[in-house]
Amino acid sequence: MTSDLAIDVRGLTKRFGKKTAVDHVDIAVPSGEVWGFLGPNGSGKTTTIRMLCGLLHPDDGTGTCLGLDVLTQSEAIKRQVGYMTQKFSFWEDLSIRENLEFVARIYELDDRKAKVDHTLERLGLVQRQNQLAGELSGGWKQRMALAACMLHAPKLLLLDEPTAGVDPKARRDFWEEIHALSEEGLTVLVSTHYMDEAERCDRIVYILNGKLIAKGSVAEVIAQSGLTTFVLEGPHVRRLLHTIQSQPGVDYAGFFGAALHVSGRDRAALERIVAPYRHQADVTVSETPPNLEDVFIHLQEQAK
Repeated sequence: MTSDLAIDVRGLTKRFGKKTAVDHVDIAVPSGEVWGFLGPNGSGKTTTIRMLCGLLHPDDGTGTCLGLDVLTQSEAIKRQVGYMTQKFSFWEDLSIRENLEFVARIYELDDRKAKVDHTLERLGLVQRQNQLAGELSGGWKQRMALAACMLHAPKLLLLDEPTAGVDPKARRDFWEEIHALSEEGLTVLVSTHYMDEAERCDRIVYILNGKLIAKGSVAEVIAQSGLTTFVLEGPHVRRLLHTIQSQPGVDYAGFFGAALHVSGRDRAALERIVAPYRHQADVTVSETPPNLEDVFIHLQEQAK
């Protein structure tokens, strides 16, 4: 195991009865980086995160989180990890300050008032500290939850779909804060469904049906897919979808806005399919680099 890795696990596996939720997953996250953890609902992301932070015991696999054994030192891992759950899990009839003070007592922190004051200031919550948590908007609840995760000065943040249901400005502000924390040396693993958020990460991991099927930088994952994508635009391209998506060589055809994206790994076949439309006056055909959404839809279609 390498000391420069905040997370270094191999063969991580979790079963619930006959269902294998996480199937021999390998993850190695260098300290101080921001990694995106992607995959559809039910793919195993949350189960993996809960094993990494010591809340679930793996059925198989070995490795370390912050240099601590994930099999035997889960209690010690919990003390050094900040875990933000999908669902807001704090006390809505308490104020922001009261929530943070309660969390500080749970962690048995010294000088609790100073630490709560510092965290309120750091996360821009001073003006709202006496507001009840139940009265907060989604963005402010998210910010308060992040503050609670940061109180005990963790070395690793595990964030499980933290921006679900949050408006675009709050999402942007949240990611600016995450990158500021990363610059200070904090390691972050964040699960997300948003492609623009994935593109903000140093590297991404894609999990499907419990198996890790792609990892690397955004550019590497796109290149590894081997996809070619053509875009058809025009006033009547919607009527072309059924004809095109049934053609051999088309792995996926669908709309991004008003444009029809046609993707596949057989470039020659795609060239033949779009060739007739190049000569139609009301259709514009162009090639575009595949984006993450193209790649992930392709991966999901291939797994069916």
